[in-house]
Amino acid sequence: MNKDQIKGRAEEVKGNIKEGVGKAVGNDRLRGEGKVDQVAGKTQAGYGDAKDKAKDVIDRNVGRTDTDRDDKI
Repeated sequence: MNKDQIKGRAEEVKGNIKEGVGKAVGNDRLRGEGKVDQVAGKTQAGYGDAKDKAKDVIDRNVGRTDTDRDDKI
């Protein structure tokens, strides 16, 4: 896991808690902030996931030649 994945998922949890508290106390503003935090967290975690996948692809293919590629016919 990279820092974007961790921070993003933490932001999602924070947003979920905020939304729940907002619902419990009847505070629409807090509910809205919670939803915004969740979306921001999902976005950041998704960015971290993409970075992680790109790194894996690069790591698997560093030093390979065209004859070593997985997608050769």
